Amino acid sequence: MPFDQPPPSVQEVVVQAARLPEAAGDPAFSIVQAAPEVLQTAERLDDALAQTPGFSLYRRTSSLGANPTTQGVSLRGIAGSGASRALVTLDGVPQNDPFGGWVIWTGLPVEAISAATVVRGAGSGPYGAGALTGVVALDQPENIPSGVIADVEGGTEGYERGAGIVQANLGAAKVFLDASGEHDDGWVPVRYGKGAADTPLTLSDWSAAERIEVPVGRAVLAERVGAFQEDRGAGTEFAASRASGVQGGLSLVAQPTADQLGWRVQGWIESSNLANTSSSVSLDRNTSTLADNQYATPATGMGLNAAVRRAVKDYFWEVGVDARDFDGDSKELLYNQGKPTGTRFSGGGERVAGVYAEGERTLGATLLTAGVRLDGWEDYSGRLIQSGSSSLNQRYPDQGGAAPTGRVGVRQELGGDVYARAAVYAGFRPATLNELHRSFRVGNDVTEANPDLTPEKLYGAEIGLGGTRLIDWDGDVFYNRLANAITNVTIGHGAGTFPLAGFVPAGGTLYERENAGTVNAWGAEGEAHKALGRALTLRAAFTYTRARVDGGSAAPQLTGLRPAETPAITYTASVIWRPAARLTVTAEGRYESARYDDDQNTRRIAPGFGVDGRLEWRVRGNLSAYLAAENLFDADIQTGRSAANVVTHDAPRQVRVGFAYRE
Repeated sequence: MPFDQPPPSVQEVVVQAARLPEAAGDPAFSIVQAAPEVLQTAERLDDALAQTPGFSLYRRTSSLGANPTTQGVSLRGIAGSGASRALVTLDGVPQNDPFGGWVIWTGLPVEAISAATVVRGAGSGPYGAGALTGVVALDQPENIPSGVIADVEGGTEGYERGAGIVQANLGAAKVFLDASGEHDDGWVPVRYGKGAADTPLTLSDWSAAERIEVPVGRAVLAERVGAFQEDRGAGTEFAASRASGVQGGLSLVAQPTADQLGWRVQGWIESSNLANTSSSVSLDRNTSTLADNQYATPATGMGLNAAVRRAVKDYFWEVGVDARDFDGDSKELLYNQGKPTGTRFSGGGERVAGVYAEGERTLGATLLTAGVRLDGWEDYSGRLIQSGSSSLNQRYPDQGGAAPTGRVGVRQELGGDVYARAAVYAGFRPATLNELHRSFRVGNDVTEANPDLTPEKLYGAEIGLGGTRLIDWDGDVFYNRLANAITNVTIGHGAGTFPLAGFVPAGGTLYERENAGTVNAWGAEGEAHKALGRALTLRAAFTYTRARVDGGSAAPQLTGLRPAETPAITYTASVIWRPAARLTVTAEGRYESARYDDDQNTRRIAPGFGVDGRLEWRVRGNLSAYLAAENLFDADIQTGRSAANVVTHDAPRQVRVGFAYRE
């Protein structure tokens, strides 16, 4: 929506919305929405978002086969992180795990998402800590005219899935119920040189949520409670994970009018738990032993935010506050070559609170916006208690500080439906409890936690140009500097025994999380969209990022290298063809250049290109039948490479048939 278009009427917004409208200054920043047709036909939310330029998960594998701890989000390819360098929200409530910062995508069925807005860069702004490289803002439906959206499907590899959302109106109140369930027998990620120890990446998951919205005077009161659970086989014998959680939120929102302030008060509380076992695999991959059993990682999080907004024709301002508190533990049974050696209990708490103010002014064809923010953070009650071959009882001193951030943007209408924009911004992200306190294993590789980590800070600038005549297009060039970058730094290689970590087997590597200097990244991104009548829709997008580490004195061996799990180039494209009134043909492709699986750039993951296809026939009214294939051409897409040169792969071609009922 152009920034000078008047907002909807107050009456319409009060009836439908339990959130404040988009800020008037948003068009000055690099913000893009996931295409509605992609959200409608995607099987999983992270796959739909992967079509958005700049969006990437820590690993290439989608949520169909990825371990929960590798599903962190980053934007613009600055540096990958399992902890997420971007904030994900659902109607304003953070969805990043309170312990690890990752996102459990199976708990967010795409059928229950009406819109997904990706804010690239733009710093902390009104979003708060964690929005280091941007924000993925998810919205749930405000209204379902037919009352039902549903999908049921089955396919190869024993795949089964059902999901949906229903709406019922009880007087003035609207009640929404959504649920999903899924099972997949999976695939063996090691294609070449696999042995008896290699097993499939299996998945069974469910989610359920209820939401109620009711008018309260000129405001809307919204309540939501949701829960999820997923169980995964991790690809080797003895390796598996279970993630579960529940979250409740309450929001009270009044829309701004010409003569009244708008405001929002929102609170939420959540709990999560992760159980994760890993195995040590022999070099011939025929035998494996249980290497680690993190049987529980219970965590709780809670937050409160409030804002007051003034919005009239030519100017806008908003002031607000937010606070979050997290507490969690990692409970672990230690093993050495399959034999129990002791226990390890670690954890702590973290709190962050901030205040912000933003303003916008429209002067003819020029939009100006600026904001400032101040956050305070504290890591408290850190602890490590270990028994067995190495006995420890450590209490870490509390640490904290303040982090000022801000952003400034301008947008200029150039005429002829062309616009230009520019922005500078800053953001920060405290280390997660997972990075501070939870050590873990992946196969023979061991990564140690670090309770002394300090927050990451990002400083960036961008210039963009776009237009809407003949074709919708938008492009940016950007520069970002990530200071105190938290990454896994190589300490040594197996076989050998190390302090804290214990024995690291042959073919394994020992890492420790460190603030490893600075990452400097510059790049470009762009997208174009064209509808040729009703019959054909074309969309293409790209992201290029040149990211390099400056390790300084903290990690000089990394200077000049690319951050781990960070591709330089990503291309996406889609075609939607409607050759007949009832038939829709969709094809989507995604290319990603090479990335490295380690900080020293020795474990190269080859480029990958995959194509998905879908044929959909509208049977009657809102009911459709479809045939879909993911990785249509059965491409050999690499997802990881170990120190022993064992390569893992994404899913082979998967074919699904199903029925969808939607608007």
